[in-house]
Amino acid sequence: MKSTLLLIALAGTLIACSKETPPQVKTERPALTQIVGLVTGENSNVLSGEIRARHEIDMGFRVNGKIVERLVEAGSVVKKGQILARLDPADANLQASSSAAQLQLADDELKRYRELNRRGFISQSALDAKETAHKTAAAQAGLLRNQVDYTTLRAEHAGVISTTMADAGQVVSAGQPVLKLAQEGEIEVAIAIPESSLTLYKVGDAAEISLLADNSATLTGRLRELSPSADPISRTYAARIALNASAKLALGMTARVRFISKQDAELTVPVSAIYQQGTQSAVWIVAPDHSVSLRAVQVAAYRDEGAVIRQGLKSGERIVSAGVHRLSAGEKIHIMESVTTGTAP
Repeated sequence: MKSTLLLIALAGTLIACSKETPPQVKTERPALTQIVGLVTGENSNVLSGEIRARHEIDMGFRVNGKIVERLVEAGSVVKKGQILARLDPADANLQASSSAAQLQLADDELKRYRELNRRGFISQSALDAKETAHKTAAAQAGLLRNQVDYTTLRAEHAGVISTTMADAGQVVSAGQPVLKLAQEGEIEVAIAIPESSLTLYKVGDAAEISLLADNSATLTGRLRELSPSADPISRTYAARIALNASAKLALGMTARVRFISKQDAELTVPVSAIYQQGTQSAVWIVAPDHSVSLRAVQVAAYRDEGAVIRQGLKSGERIVSAGVHRLSAGEKIHIMESVTTGTAP
């Protein structure tokens, strides 16, 4: 009996030992974070815009007519003098031919009258009348030759066709826009400023521009133009940001414009983001792999909106905004976005 009980106990021990202990799953500690310098909410000074050429020209024919050919499409890169479109030249050619015949007749008569005047058969006043008639015919012939040339639309500058507004077969009037040409050269950002924020901006204000397609690229510029009147539909004020350096950017790209105030050199973070080590203040910086590292910063002042950082932080860096005393260097966290982020207004 004792042998049987011993065998049963031994079997149970072996079964218990054969069970593998499940590995412990290491979970990342959740932590509130924010990106320094990005502004959200009612005090936001970040506006969405679009990359545009500074000079955009509406191209149109100088005469009436029917478009028989359009040689470019939206996005076409064109050179100065390149042919963009043509009108039916039939009527213009007929008028030019008629005018050329009238000029030839006036030229022949002028030669005859000069010979008659030289022989004394006609007066000087009669010759002067023919001279005037000849000049009129020559001017008319030149005008109608120009009308023939005006049936061909050429690019006045090198650039990119941003919009097409008429197709082949369409009858257009003189001056009616057919194409929009974005002139090669200076690039700007077009934005719309809300009426409620109009008083915050003035011409000459500095701005930082980031591209939606490339967040790592940051450009600088200034507010070059601000419309004095609001758009009647959107009730916003059109504005243009001139870039400080020439950059080859695709027209139409989405850009984010952040105006730089006088206080932007002192970034503001929540007081809860400050990790105090004796007399030294620090913040936890979040790396792309979600690991954290401690960085010393210089706090300029404590205000109602948070701690003003004078040195040690750059706009665009992600920091831990709460729970900083529970972290350790190199630890990976589960990122949770803070409700509000920003700089000092």
